[in-house]
Amino acid sequence: MANHLVRYAAQQSKARISPIISQVRSAHDHAHDHHEVGDPIKAIIGNREVVGFGMNGQPNYIDRVDFPLPAIRYKEVTPDIQVLREKEKGDWHKLTIEEKKALYRASFCQTFAEIKAPTGEWKSVLGFALIGCSLACWIYIWMKKYVYAPLPVTLSPERQQAQLERMINMQIAPIEGLASKYDYEKGRWKE
Repeated sequence: MANHLVRYAAQQSKARISPIISQVRSAHDHAHDHHEVGDPIKAIIGNREVVGFGMNGQPNYIDRVDFPLPAIRYKEVTPDIQVLREKEKGDWHKLTIEEKKALYRASFCQTFAEIKAPTGEWKSVLGFALIGCSLACWIYIWMKKYVYAPLPVTLSPERQQAQLERMINMQIAPIEGLASKYDYEKGRWKE
């Protein structure tokens, strides 16, 4: 009987909900008819041409000496570049130096010489490292002056000498320790 009641309640709720769901679905379908599902890769890279596998199989651009061929071209395709690409398919001797450079710059951001050129970044790294060392020294001086208590009197040279004499007189550690290095008959340290 309980099973029959559950089935009946499910049918009743389905009958009430079905028209609402169909109305929502039809409104949703009509509202989004003009949207197309595009290539998500094209949404990221835009109008740039995919020319290879890339460093990790992803269509991204990066200038690296150890991996000189990126997956996509550096610039998006423009009408000027498209004209040069058509001209590129013919004889390269007919291309001017400026056209060859424009083709290169459409595919790559930097030349190998530009990639390998020193950036001067070491100067800022060294500067920040020295600032950090200076800051650490100033913090140490401040803590030494205002935070740490003065050293106890037992660490003064006179007190340490007196403690050493007392340890010798008491013959502390006579086998391998301090007293083993002291000659008690002559009253001085063993040589």
